Amino acid sequence: MTEPASETLAVLIVGAGFSGLAMAIRCRQAGIGPLQVIEKADGIGGTWHDNTYPGAACDIPSHLYSLSFAPKADWSRMYAPQPEILAYLRETAERNGLMPLIRLGTTFRGATWDETRALWQVETDRGPILTRAIVSGMGGLHHPAYPNIPGRDAFAGAAFHTAAWDHSVDLTGKRVGVIGTGASAIQVVPELAKVAAQLTLFQRTPPWIMPKHDHAIPEGAKARYRRLPLARRLERARLFWLHEVRAFLGFTKVSKLTGQAEALARRHLAKAVKDKDLRAKLTPDYRLGCKRVLISDDYYPTLQRPNVTLETDGIARITETGLTTEAGRSHDLDVIVYATGFDVTATFARMHLVGRDGLRLTQAWSNGMGAYQGITVAGFPNYFMLLGPNSGLGHNSVVSMIEIQVQHVLDCLKTLRTSNRAIEVRPEAQARFLDRIRSRMADSIWQAGGCRSWYLDASGRNTTLWPDSVMAYRRSARRARLSDYRLG
Repeated sequence: MTEPASETLAVLIVGAGFSGLAMAIRCRQAGIGPLQVIEKADGIGGTWHDNTYPGAACDIPSHLYSLSFAPKADWSRMYAPQPEILAYLRETAERNGLMPLIRLGTTFRGATWDETRALWQVETDRGPILTRAIVSGMGGLHHPAYPNIPGRDAFAGAAFHTAAWDHSVDLTGKRVGVIGTGASAIQVVPELAKVAAQLTLFQRTPPWIMPKHDHAIPEGAKARYRRLPLARRLERARLFWLHEVRAFLGFTKVSKLTGQAEALARRHLAKAVKDKDLRAKLTPDYRLGCKRVLISDDYYPTLQRPNVTLETDGIARITETGLTTEAGRSHDLDVIVYATGFDVTATFARMHLVGRDGLRLTQAWSNGMGAYQGITVAGFPNYFMLLGPNSGLGHNSVVSMIEIQVQHVLDCLKTLRTSNRAIEVRPEAQARFLDRIRSRMADSIWQAGGCRSWYLDASGRNTTLWPDSVMAYRRSARRARLSDYRLG
C-alpha cells in the first residue's frame, strides 16, 4: 500500500448520489468534519448520472422521490424525468455547499482497518486517504448485468447497456433489438419505436404492469407548493401513505391484495391489447410482486405498432449480424440494446474491504450478504452502508429508507466524535436482526411468488429488499441502539 495522505478525515463518503449527498448534508449540519465525498463518475447524481437512456424517469412520484430536508416545490411532472432529477441533485449539492467537498473521477478501490490507530486506510485510483469512518453510498445499481448468451462479442454492430447509453449512435431508421423487459425496457422501448425502422423486443419473462397516470403538474399547484410549504408537505405525506398502505395490506406477501392487484393489472393489459395471442404472451405466470412491479401507459400500445415485434422464444446465440432464437429464427439487427438490469450482489462482493483481525468482507459474507439494519457489519468498525443488504424497497420510495439510515449513521458518528475510537455492531445483535429478516422472508412474495428475480442471490435468498413497511424500518433503525454496538 502506498504511503497514506497526511490529512485524516472524520468521514469519507463514497458515492455522490442520493445517499452520499444526503449523508454529507446531514454531517455538515451536525458539524461533523473534516469530510470528503469521492465519486467515480465525472459528475454527481449516481444512478441518475449514469442512466441517460431515452425515456429514463422515476417510477415513484416526484414529491416523494426527493429529500425531505431538501424539498423542490416545482417538479414538472408527477413522475420526474431523469434530467430533472439530476438537475435537482446538482442544485441540492450546490445549495448546501457540497461541491468543494466532492472529488469526482475518483474510484474507491478498497480499504483496510488499522487497529493501532483506529483508522481506515483507503485506496483510490487517485491516491490513498486516511479516515476515521467510511460511509458507503454506492448502492447496488451501478454494475450493469449482461445476459450469458453465446456469441455476445461476435456482433458487428453497435451494442450497449441502457446504463451506459451510447449517444453517438443514431438509431433513426435502424433495426434495433432490445433484450430484457424490466424497468428500463418499458421506458426505452416506446422511445426507440418512434425512430427505429424495426424494433424487436426479446422477452424472457413478461412483467406485471400497472397504469402510470403520469401528468404535468399544473402551474397553480407549483405556485401553491412554493407559497405554502405545508401544502407540499401534505402532498408528500399523502403520497407516502398511499404507497405505504400496500405493505400494511400485505404487498410483501401473497395475500388477498395480491389477487386484487393482479386483477387491476390484467384489466390494464386487456384494455390496451385486444389481440388475444399477444395478450397471452404478455401475461405473467407468477404472482404480482415477485418481480419488480412496473408502471406504464405507453408500453403495451407500443408493442402493437407495425414496426415493433415481440419475440418470446429464447435466444440461442448472438451472431455477427444479429440474433438467432432457440426455434431457429434469425433476426438481422443494426443495434443491440441490453435492458438487463444490474448485478446487485456483485456491487458489495467486489469490494476489497479488510476489517478487524484481517477479516475480509467476502469472508464475512461467504454464506450470503447480511448487515445489521442493512447498515453495519460485525468485524468492520466505523464502516457504514446506506442502502446495504435488505434495505431496498418494492413498494415505496427508497429515499425514505436513505433518510432513516442517515440518521442511524449520524448517531454513530456523533458517538465517535466523543472519546470513542471505534464503534462496531455486536455479532449477537447482527445475528438477531438477520434471524428476523430470514423469518420474515420465508413466506414473502419474493420466495413464494413463483419467479426468479434479481432480488435473489445465487442461493435463492432475498438479500436486497426490506420485507416490511417503511414505518416498521423506521421503528427498527432510525436511532442507533448503542447497546447493540461495541465501543472502543
